[in-house]
Amino acid sequence: MGCIQSKTTHLTSPNDATPLPESDKQISAVGEVGDGDNQQQKVAAFREYNLSELRKATNGFSTECIVSESGEKAPNVVYKGRLETNRFIAVKRFSKQSWPDAQQFLEEAAGVGKVRHKRLANLIGCCAEGDERLLVAEYMPHDTLSKHLFHYDKQPLPWEMRVRVAYYIALALDHCNAENRKIYHDLNAYRVLFDEEGDPSLSTFGLMKNSRDGKSYSTNLAYTPPEFMRTGRVIPESVIYSYGTILLDLLSGKHIPPSHALDIIRGKSALVLMDSSLEGQYVNEDAATMIELASKCLQYEARDRPDIKFLLAAVDPLQKQKEVTSLNLMGLAKAAVVVPIMLSPLGKACERLDLTAVHDILLKTGYRDEEGADNELSFQEWTQQVQDMLNTKKFGDIAFRDKDFKNAVENYSKLVAMMPAPSATVFARRTLCYLMIGQPELALRDAMQAQVCIPEWPTAFYLQALALSKLGMEADAQDMLNDGAAFEAKRQSSWRG
Repeated sequence: MGCIQSKTTHLTSPNDATPLPESDKQISAVGEVGDGDNQQQKVAAFREYNLSELRKATNGFSTECIVSESGEKAPNVVYKGRLETNRFIAVKRFSKQSWPDAQQFLEEAAGVGKVRHKRLANLIGCCAEGDERLLVAEYMPHDTLSKHLFHYDKQPLPWEMRVRVAYYIALALDHCNAENRKIYHDLNAYRVLFDEEGDPSLSTFGLMKNSRDGKSYSTNLAYTPPEFMRTGRVIPESVIYSYGTILLDLLSGKHIPPSHALDIIRGKSALVLMDSSLEGQYVNEDAATMIELASKCLQYEARDRPDIKFLLAAVDPLQKQKEVTSLNLMGLAKAAVVVPIMLSPLGKACERLDLTAVHDILLKTGYRDEEGADNELSFQEWTQQVQDMLNTKKFGDIAFRDKDFKNAVENYSKLVAMMPAPSATVFARRTLCYLMIGQPELALRDAMQAQVCIPEWPTAFYLQALALSKLGMEADAQDMLNDGAAFEAKRQSSWRG
């Protein structure tokens, strides 16, 4: 799927007149690793996506796919999704009023999409269809810095990992500066993400304004740079101030207003700021250095703050375990990214073991799914034998409709023995009958027979899931639900095509 010709192909960044690469080519991004060495990293080419692609990837922008959402000041939502190529993505969906001019949105996104680096969650696409304005970025599966600092499940973020975060984010900001993208909007702990290796990355969503004329900061005003409070403008030094608030977060494990933190630092009791869970993990001199850097970043006058290269040079020597992977430092395993499956009404009924709803759906569906199947029933010559088959089918269907499941089983069983070609629908209906009379083993057998008749029939997979659940085989049942949903999606895609 996708546009024949991307509208963003010929757009240029406001800061760079170099044309974007064509959408079917890969951009080779050069990034820096922790020790400063360069390495090649393949990043998907920036392109324009169809709204239908992104809707499908996020299961119709399902609430179950939401990974973050902001409030009224900058209303937008971020979803996780999976493309048909099995690539996982993050999709930021703006409010309809944020970017009324589609062309302006595309130009802004195209400019951000050219800034590529190993320490960025790179922007790989956008969409401007109708009222919809969406950004597409690489998906980072290991949550945000906010989650690991303030809402962790197992262990607090260790000191060495906090230093690594400070250094890697400085690397990302330094690269943005080099690409003439010196303004980063609302840098905070939610903008720092962890990739599949557990390494910190900076969200490229922050390089994009929240709206054409929108606010640059959606967080509490106590954490915004003083010059923004005075003028409403963001300058490159504002990013340094926000970096200082992240250093405070890393040091304290709490979200402390900068003014309060500076009062503590001036009171010569700076180590009081330190997160008590870090005790024994650092030497006081290193902690004092980090505190001093935070203090320099948080100076009231923008001209008194250091530049990002100074910060890089100051933080780098504090790293003492560069050879240890981030996953090991954080005690994490590689994340398995899961996008919730989108079940049909039948799939949902089977998932919740609602036999009555399954019965209603099978009744409404009838034998429709067997249209075009190799079933010779309606093409037989009108012999007495065929008339007997039709009568048996009729009696079975009447019993099924009237919920006389024992009688339905009896007639459907006779019909199966009489028919020259098996019927998937008859097996499906008899499956439900067996479940209704408490015989899940026979139900599973029939659901499997239905799958033999129509190998990619979602109904057969859903009914197998239902029977497996009744047999207490929950893991297998979930696999069958997933398979059914996958074939459902494949069928819908082929219909649309």
